[in-house]
Amino acid sequence: MNSPRVTLPKVEVARYSLFAAPLAMAALPIYVHIPKYYAELGLSLASLGLLLLVLRMADALVDPLLGRWADRLRTRFSSCALAAAVLAIGMMMLLNPAFSPVALWWWLAGSLILVYFGFSLATISHSAWGAELPVHPTLRASYTASREAVGLIGVLFAAALPAVLAKTTGEGLAKFSWIFVAVLALSLAALWRLREAKLTPAAHDTLWSVLDDRRFRVLLAIFALNGIASAIPATLLLFFVDDVLGAKAWEPQFLVSYFLAGAIAMPLWTWLARRYGKVIAWAIGMLLAVVAFVWAASFGSGDRIPFLIVCVATGVALGADLSLPPALLADAIAKRGAQAQTGSYFGIWAFVTKANLALAAGVALPAVSYLGYKVGDPNSNLAALTMAYTVLPCTLKLCALGLLWKYRNELKE
Repeated sequence: MNSPRVTLPKVEVARYSLFAAPLAMAALPIYVHIPKYYAELGLSLASLGLLLLVLRMADALVDPLLGRWADRLRTRFSSCALAAAVLAIGMMMLLNPAFSPVALWWWLAGSLILVYFGFSLATISHSAWGAELPVHPTLRASYTASREAVGLIGVLFAAALPAVLAKTTGEGLAKFSWIFVAVLALSLAALWRLREAKLTPAAHDTLWSVLDDRRFRVLLAIFALNGIASAIPATLLLFFVDDVLGAKAWEPQFLVSYFLAGAIAMPLWTWLARRYGKVIAWAIGMLLAVVAFVWAASFGSGDRIPFLIVCVATGVALGADLSLPPALLADAIAKRGAQAQTGSYFGIWAFVTKANLALAAGVALPAVSYLGYKVGDPNSNLAALTMAYTVLPCTLKLCALGLLWKYRNELKE
């Protein structure tokens, strides 16, 4: 399928996409650095785990409500600006903690509530804005691809900066917080006077009325199944690298190659979407991920270079997973004429994204433990870990691919 040539408003796309950088920079410390950092400051693992579980579940459950509320704010910029202000305060608190043992738990709880609220509202509002801006279906993949590429670059900066800025974790995170606020302010300034396309929702619209949209339900089911397939390897990655490959020192190279390949490959998926359509392009991405990743089922100790190749190949496929599903969602919203409810659509979308991560951790970790895998024990059932890390995700992704192919005609733009 060759789509007609439509001029891409490059300045508008750039101004829109920059806001993805600080959001990605915030996400990585929240999920990677904070648990270990606050444990080192004196919080028990039990209380820390319980707090993170409760707040992350609450964060996921509130996303649909935030999407509904974002639709009722005056402009997309106003919701992004409000979210950015709350996120900046929360991140400054989170990365510059009070050191009183009594106050530390409450400090972490309060700062995480602010961070989760600001991050979720910003992500939903920014994603909804990106669905409303394109004036032609062929441009939607370009907006989402640009946004996700900038986000991946933000992840790379967030991964590197704390260690580069200081020798200790605390000092590095504190210095990182100031850089984060500066990047957030600059990207918010880029959004200023960006074209608004949001409509005022009708008074009778309800949050869950978006689920009456069959096309959205089909897309959401495929997105959820594919998302779980991606979340399981993300949960088990470090265990596989350390205990199966014996390559703990290579963790940074694996992660950087994966995310960098994803960012570099974004133009490829935009081109494929324009030439063959978003559904076909996404199907190609899923198939590439399965073909590349199933190879890792044969890996063992010392297979560093082959796994690096797998990281690059699956990173390329990551570009399809990040850029094309939101573009297909924007198509579904436009086809239904439901632009006034864009925030509600993306609120439910964000809930499913976070539920995937929670479900993957809740199923994969207990399963491999039950099957006999023990962290750091080379005599434990490493085969169970390998199968859970490689074969299970590939099976789920093939199921998602089957659903996508079955409903391809319904999802076409």
